Amino acid sequence: TQLLERDMSKTRKMLSNLDTPCIQSLINLMEMQKKLTLATWALEYSQQYILPIWNKYYPDDLRPQNALNAAWKWLLGTIKFPEAKTAILQCHKAALEADKNPAAQAAARAIGHSASTIHSTRHSMGLIQYGSMAIVYDRLGTNANWEEIARCVETECRRMSDTLRAIAIKNSPNPTKINKEY
Repeated sequence: TQLLERDMSKTRKMLSNLDTPCIQSLINLMEMQKKLTLATWALEYSQQYILPIWNKYYPDDLRPQNALNAAWKWLLGTIKFPEAKTAILQCHKAALEADKNPAAQAAARAIGHSASTIHSTRHSMGLIQYGSMAIVYDRLGTNANWEEIARCVETECRRMSDTLRAIAIKNSPNPTKINKEY
């Protein structure tokens, strides 16, 4: 089965097969939450698990951290969205510039999408798709076989689910609808 976006001859940019039971369960849990809960989860997860990957390779480039900080400030109401958006776009620029390092590039993309969840909940899908690959590349490198990749993605999916479940609001009012065709 094709687990990743591109053919085997290229480094995959993101996880594209979202039809696994674990990922579908995570998406279902996401769709039971309101925007604030999803944004909080995406930001906390990125801060704890994804940002360290970026920092491992680019410790002096603060753009991903700045994007997370700006998103938190927007959630707290201390900055306006255009200021947060500028920081988020700089994070995406950092990802483009990290094109020789798949783990760091996927990490910056995941962080940019996590921060963008303040604008639209569909961006939370980027945490799954890019965050999973950041973890895969950081742990296994770019030449891992499909079985290793699938196991690593499954483990990461369970961790994502556990962290969201820990802050999830049961019977959350105004749950979101995630656009799975991201």
